[in-house]
Amino acid sequence: MLLNMHIKNIALIDEIDIAFEEHLNILTGETGAGKSIIIGSLGICLGGKFPKEMLRDSEKDGLVELLFSVDNDFVKNKLEELLVNVSEEGELLISRRLSASGRVTNRVNDETVTTAKLKEIAALLIDLHAQHEQQTLLKASKHLEILDHFGAKTIMPIKEEVALLYKEYVSLSDELSKGQLDEGERAKQMDYLQYQINEIEAAALKDGEDELLTNQYKKLVNAKDIVGYANEVTKLTGSGANSASDSIGYALASMKHIASLDSDYNDLYSALLDIDSMLNDFNRDLSSCMDSMEFTQEEFDELERRLDTINLLKSKYGSSIEAINASVIKLKEEYEHLESYEQYITSTKKKLTNVQNKLEAKCNELTNERVAQSKRLCELICESLNEMNFMSVKFYMHFNKLDKYSAGGNDEAIFMISTNVGEKERPLYEVASGGELSRVMLAIKSSLAYEDDTNTLVFDEIDVGISGRTAQSVANRISIIGEQHQVICITHLPQIASMANSHYIIEKIVKDNKTISTIRKLNKDEEIEEIARLLGGAKITDTTIKSAIEMKELANKERKY
Repeated sequence: MLLNMHIKNIALIDEIDIAFEEHLNILTGETGAGKSIIIGSLGICLGGKFPKEMLRDSEKDGLVELLFSVDNDFVKNKLEELLVNVSEEGELLISRRLSASGRVTNRVNDETVTTAKLKEIAALLIDLHAQHEQQTLLKASKHLEILDHFGAKTIMPIKEEVALLYKEYVSLSDELSKGQLDEGERAKQMDYLQYQINEIEAAALKDGEDELLTNQYKKLVNAKDIVGYANEVTKLTGSGANSASDSIGYALASMKHIASLDSDYNDLYSALLDIDSMLNDFNRDLSSCMDSMEFTQEEFDELERRLDTINLLKSKYGSSIEAINASVIKLKEEYEHLESYEQYITSTKKKLTNVQNKLEAKCNELTNERVAQSKRLCELICESLNEMNFMSVKFYMHFNKLDKYSAGGNDEAIFMISTNVGEKERPLYEVASGGELSRVMLAIKSSLAYEDDTNTLVFDEIDVGISGRTAQSVANRISIIGEQHQVICITHLPQIASMANSHYIIEKIVKDNKTISTIRKLNKDEEIEEIARLLGGAKITDTTIKSAIEMKELANKERKY
């Protein structure tokens, strides 16, 4: 149930709070007072477009908030699936804010969510029938959607199975279509795959070989410079005249003599011995490295050829030896696949036939369930239409089987209607006038209400194109919906307004030299005055007041709550 609606800085609205009640909430007001702004703001908070032009003051944020009370276990479970939890008090807050910069922020219980998720959440809480929505009944595709919504509890599980089978059916069909090759093309592909496999296997690559060879190559390319510098180092540190080794030898002899004269120099003598030992080790290691630098031109050419082979394979099959080895495994699988092509095609066709048979059976099951649910739906719609002055109406759903599958089955279904005795039933979109469409849509909404867990229904001028006795019938039907649901209804008809449990007036006033829209709940006397205004127009007489009182009293007796 919608507890409260808060709107700030939207069009003619500066800031308003609307506390809605249970059952039937009626909103009335003069043309241009701002009724469409309130419904538009409601649509915005449910995920509709929020254009910057809607801001009353372009330098301030626009805000719409809806506070709901949630006590339906099914809705709570669905919200939990969307990772949304109601508060301990059973409340949930949806808000949308449009900043002056044009950025829209969606929040549910102060948690930021995407617009798509906001719409999913809102659809569980409220059903908004905007003005002229009945025009959607002129689209045949809408009819099946209405039926599936009505029978969701039994239809949707089957429909989900159909969707899964259809996905598998499409996948196998695509696989079979892409896999169709003539014998020449297959042989050609196999030859090329075998060439690729042989090319990689002939190289006999080893893991890490490329890095090792690259390092060796760098050494060989730089070998001349390395040998030159190493010889210079050997001259400076080796055993030649004036080398570091000879100098340290002389120093050791002198240091040994000093240590024999004064034992305090023993540690320094030992340190110099260590230096001499380290330098000897260094010279041996350098000599060993230089010995390893010896190579022939043939060895260099072979190394270069091996690196060229590896780099060529990398350019074709992967950026590393590991990637190349993985590629050859995949190539072998492709080759084996083509080698057993006939077996593969036969197996795929068999799988496709099996899935198609399952899909056909499940589609038929879906059709049967839809037909059964359509009978229930159309019976309820007929009852509602009879109560709304369609005394001889015939209403049913006509089904056709399509020659192709979809994720929603292979049904085409349209509503058929006859409104007069002896008149042949024809598709709804061919025969219904504006007023008739309004009543049919209300009948559908009323019927859906029996099955729907959505607690709040909003009707924006569902009464378009009707008057007199029909208007009273529509009023009774809306009142009946209000027994089990919270209904918020904008209307121009006194018959509907008189059914209100809570009646709100939307007015346009001038405040601080600015025109703003306001809304307030009417007391009993004000309700009578507003009904009288709807009955008599601008001039309210004693007669219209009496008529309004009588209409309200009759409505109170008619209501069962």
